[in-house]
Amino acid sequence: MERTIDEFRSSTRRWLLGSFAGWGTLLTCLVGVGFVLVGLRWLRNRSTTFEITDQRLIVKRGILFKTIDEIELYRIKDVRLGYSLLNQMTDIGTIVLTSTDRTTGGGEFVLRDVPMARDRREGLRTLVDRARQRRGVREVDIDRDGAYALD
Repeated sequence: MERTIDEFRSSTRRWLLGSFAGWGTLLTCLVGVGFVLVGLRWLRNRSTTFEITDQRLIVKRGILFKTIDEIELYRIKDVRLGYSLLNQMTDIGTIVLTSTDRTTGGGEFVLRDVPMARDRREGLRTLVDRARQRRGVREVDIDRDGAYALD
């Protein structure tokens, strides 16, 4: 009668980590996936255009099917800027708009990967203030207790 002394299978994990061919395969996968991710990000950024006028923020999206969203500047309540340490070094950021406009659904509208984000945020804030003054718009905040504050 025959007795088993050892049993094993080829290990893909050990091949990947323990051979030059495995490391080469890993690098090829990373580079290939990286190119795909960069390509998708480029396509998304390329297919989105932000236009700021003295009255509106116009966002055009799409390649085959296009959409155009507009936010009236006087309806923007808050302009927030977010960025990481690396974003600061490359001078890009994320601008988050809080608005009462229907486009935002009463929530936030996010502009990602904005170059010169700090300058654009300040410019947008100035334009929002001008648009409110031009229309004579005043903001009234009412809290849960019924107290209100004019801006």
